[in-house]
Amino acid sequence: MIKVFIVDDHEIIREGLKKILKEETDLVVVGEAQSGDEVLQHIKEIDCDIMLLDMNMPGRSGLELIEDLKKLKPQLHILVLSIHPEDKFALRTLKAGASGYLCKDTALEELVVAIRKVYTKGRYLSNTLAEQLAFDFMPEKEQLPHEQLSSREQEIMFLLVTGKKVKDIATELNLSISTVFTYRVRIFEKLKIKSNVELTHYALVNKLVE
Repeated sequence: MIKVFIVDDHEIIREGLKKILKEETDLVVVGEAQSGDEVLQHIKEIDCDIMLLDMNMPGRSGLELIEDLKKLKPQLHILVLSIHPEDKFALRTLKAGASGYLCKDTALEELVVAIRKVYTKGRYLSNTLAEQLAFDFMPEKEQLPHEQLSSREQEIMFLLVTGKKVKDIATELNLSISTVFTYRVRIFEKLKIKSNVELTHYALVNKLVE
């Protein structure tokens, strides 16, 4: 049996995932958590083959959470579930240590396929992501400004683009307001922009948001 652990702050999502996996004879849900802080606190006690991890939770979340989990449990296979399109955020999660990436609107059968593939081969890549990964590591490929952002900077960039205010981002990521302001300044400097309006325009032009 493939043991699956679910991490998502929405109960309805967790229940939906459990219902899907329950229909598969070779999959079993062995536990769940509703925040990054909760799963970090108990990670050494969690016995699972695959962790389904939501990338957008209050408190500890995102790429740094993946990195922390892998430091504490290097053998852990993490399959990321995210609202962000695959071609915009997936490579970052793989580099952080994830074993695969799926958008939450992905067909349900693909979730099951991804879990089995990570279990047997250690990694799940869609054809699109595999091509992007190969292209990303071509030496002649010039990095775009947003690709030079750190994991946390990119996470905050996406939150700013969605219209969230600095104080709300600080609360969601469990950071001080001044720290978020500092990150925003760095993002603006690296992207050579001066306002949230320009940031939104940059994201649209580079197809970072739909």
